[in-house]
Amino acid sequence: MYINRTLERKFLSVANEYGCVLLTGPRQVGKSTMLRHLMEGTNRLEVSLDDMEARGLAKKDPAMFLKLYPAPVLIDEVQYAPELFSYIKMEIDHGAAPGSYWLTGSQSFRLMELVQESLAGRMAILHMPSLSQSELYGDGRTLPFSVDMDGLQTRKSMLAAADPMEMYERIWNGSLPGHRSGKYKDRNVFYSSYVQSYIDRDVTTEIPGVDKMLFADFIRAAACRSAQMLNVHDIAGDVGVSDETAKRWLKALEKSEIVFFLHPYSNNLLKRTIKTPKMYFFETGLACYLTKYSSPEILMNGAMNGAILENYIVSEIVKTYHNAAEECLLHYYRDKDNNEIDLIMESDGRLHPIEIKKNVNPPKKIAGAFEILDKASVPRGCGAIICLRETLTAIDRDTFIIPAWMI
Repeated sequence: MYINRTLERKFLSVANEYGCVLLTGPRQVGKSTMLRHLMEGTNRLEVSLDDMEARGLAKKDPAMFLKLYPAPVLIDEVQYAPELFSYIKMEIDHGAAPGSYWLTGSQSFRLMELVQESLAGRMAILHMPSLSQSELYGDGRTLPFSVDMDGLQTRKSMLAAADPMEMYERIWNGSLPGHRSGKYKDRNVFYSSYVQSYIDRDVTTEIPGVDKMLFADFIRAAACRSAQMLNVHDIAGDVGVSDETAKRWLKALEKSEIVFFLHPYSNNLLKRTIKTPKMYFFETGLACYLTKYSSPEILMNGAMNGAILENYIVSEIVKTYHNAAEECLLHYYRDKDNNEIDLIMESDGRLHPIEIKKNVNPPKKIAGAFEILDKASVPRGCGAIICLRETLTAIDRDTFIIPAWMI
């Protein structure tokens, strides 16, 4: 079953303006599937550089490759043949029509370096995350998440409500299309295969000679620390590798978009802030699989229930921005006096503080921590407590209580 993607309209819009559009994103989030859906009924060709014969030709003779697969064409996994970029540039400079080249790639950091060298200014770049709550439980048309009542009321009408148990089912099942579409029904087999494929294909390319079993243990150790301040030494100690090796492996996880980091908010008026980033997994289903939670019920009552909920909320907020091709300025706050704010959204010249709690009825005093931002040079805007409450409400006109299902 194909699941309609929020990014479809944005992709088609930019494809009408740019000769080349690059769609990046982590492994198995549905990049190729969406583009195949969009090209149904057209004369666009498709070629994947997973095919070693096609890859070899693209690397050895890019000009011949583009003659064999003329525009309009979809080139999948283009990072395997960066030699193509300069030839695509020449085609665009010679008048290739808008939308001539659709490209996909999984390793976005590497791709960005190559694109900046060859196709800067000639290519539109979009990023696809895994399925969002809106795509799975709504109509897929929601805008980027914002802390304002009008926007929240709109989201409320477009998304399916969920009680606490349903929320943990969403978290545990994850959001990768292969599983959520029903194509691969056995969740454990799906995630086991995902991890093995990721290590075999991506990690061994990024880190030649890596010990595969040790790296699998490393991913599990990282998953146990989702939504926590990064402690490289502890992760390294769990696996039995050096701190330098752990740093290098974390960089590989970040490059392949298994994990991402939130950096602490700071400015010259907030001088006692801690500098350590917090680590999150893009895919909570993968994090739950790696940490061996065998059911949503056990997860909901387990030691990681608060951290995994925070991970889910932060990643869902990020998705809403990626799906609109907009930048999301997110931070967290913690200082040496142990004042802490889970999330700070910076938009329209204001800081919007957000606390994430497992409670159904979180205590109002939680919002007191928001006042620390009054010392910042950027003014404080409306804040929110995102929790497992099922209805939207407010503490006062500047502080909302938002159900997790509304992200």
